Order: sequence, then C-alpha cells, then structure tokens
Amino acid sequence: MSMDILISKIKAKNNPTVAGLDPVADYIPDYILEKQRKVFGHDVKAVVEAIYEFNTGLIDALCDIVPAVKPQSAYYEALGYQGAKLLARTIEYAQRKGLYVILDVKRNDIGSTAAAYAKGYFGKNGYGVESVTVNPYLGTDGIKPFQQYCEEAEKSIFVLVKTSNPSSGELQDLPLEEGMCVYEKMADMVSQWGRSSIGEYGYSNVGAVAGATYPAQLQALRKRCPHTFFLVPGYGAQGAGAADIAGAFDENGLGAIINSSRGIMCAWKKEQCAPEDFARAARREAIRMRDEILSVLNRG
Repeated sequence: MSMDILISKIKAKNNPTVAGLDPVADYIPDYILEKQRKVFGHDVKAVVEAIYEFNTGLIDALCDIVPAVKPQSAYYEALGYQGAKLLARTIEYAQRKGLYVILDVKRNDIGSTAAAYAKGYFGKNGYGVESVTVNPYLGTDGIKPFQQYCEEAEKSIFVLVKTSNPSSGELQDLPLEEGMCVYEKMADMVSQWGRSSIGEYGYSNVGAVAGATYPAQLQALRKRCPHTFFLVPGYGAQGAGAADIAGAFDENGLGAIINSSRGIMCAWKKEQCAPEDFARAARREAIRMRDEILSVLNRG
C-alpha cells in the first residue's frame, strides 16, 4: 500500500512533515541565477537550470530529515515545456534520494480525461510519482481512474476536502439539506472511495487535503474519517502553528503529514544568512518545524 510506504518513511525519520518545492525566481539566491545566466543569457533555460540547482540543493539538505517532498506543478508549468522537463528531473532526483513524492496538481476532469491525467502522473511513461492531489468536484467518475491506481499500483491520492485558503468556505462550508456541510459530505465520499485500500497502519490510499488554518474543522475531520490520511497545508507562511495541526493526528501520532513550502525554501531570507547557506538554512528550519510538531504530539 502506497500510504503505508509514506507512513513507514514518517516513522523511520520520526517526522510527519513534507517539504514543498514551489520555486519562483525570488526564492532563488541571485548568485545561482547569475551563474546560469553567464551560460544561457536571459533565456528561460537559465531560470530552469537555476531552479534545478536550487531544488537539488534543498533535496540534498533535507533528504535525511523529511520523508517526502511536494512539488507544486503550476510553478513548473509556468515555464512551458522546459518547466515540464524540470519537474520530471526534480521528481527523479528526489526519488533517487529515497523521498516520497506528492505531486500537487489538483487536477480532474470527466472520466476519460481523468484517466489520461492519472496515466500521465502515475504511469511508467509519465511522471511516475507516488501520489497526487486531486479535485473531486466532478464526482465519482473523475476519481475512479486515480482510485484504480491506488488499488492496483501502490499509488495514493489526496482529495481536496477542506482547503487552507481564506475563501474556501464560500463553497466548502455551505450547508446541505441532510444537515452537513459540503466539505463534510466530501469527507464521507473520500472515506467511501478509500474503503477497499486500507493498509496495515489503518489508513487508506485515498487521503484528504485538510487545511491547518481551520483547526476546529481539522480536528472534527480526524474523528469523522478515522481511516483517511491527511495532507495538511497552511503551516508556517499561511499562519498556522503546531498547536493548530495537533488535531489532525490520531492517538498514536499518525494520520497526517504537514506541509511547509515557503517557510523552508525561504528560510535563508528569514535568517538573513549568506545566500550560499540557503540549503543549510532550509535544513535548520525543517528540523525546527519537526521538533515543534513533535512537541505537541508528545512524540519527541
């Protein structure tokens, strides 16, 4: 089971966190960009190679601490076809370092197109990642192709349930006639979709995205969905702290993985350290984040 693999990596490193790889030029030290521009000029190739150097530096610094990385596909797609190649190279490098890769794409479509997306992310001729985020609001026929990979190919998905953005409640919190909110109904559907792929740790390969910026709902979802593993955005740069995410975990300190992107990638800016120290700054922040989260779980 793919979620078992992720949980095993979390347990081995005693660290329920995932480092986001959402690169933009402003995050990258100038010396890296300038070095690549000496080779490629102001062509997009210079930015691509600078991001790759930045990404691999982060991965090297973090791979013995964090169990997983989460590239956000949009930042790579913004660079066109060269960005797609950059994403593939980054994924391959992270996997060589033993990291579980959650590709943040939030994709979906009607059945046949959803099947093409699933093949593109999971298939041997595609990106070949371990997990992706998906948008469920086209219904079950848009989830089935991804679900099939979860059941047959040791892959996992994280379905958007209660997202961390400020306007998420405009739709997700709307009440339904049966007395629950939209996100609660979606959580129940996720539980149903994952029922046939529950692994040895008690969690299915169909997980949920549940934001740390709504801690009361996060805690309620943990009780509502005992077999659903959570991917939790919103920690750090979006304002949530360790106390806000404690409710995502079960009594064994499992059940969730907490994401930090800007907080880790831009740690060198926050520290105001030398740009050449960006990777070590990211490592220091990843360790600080791990220790802070473990402290509220009474595991550290």
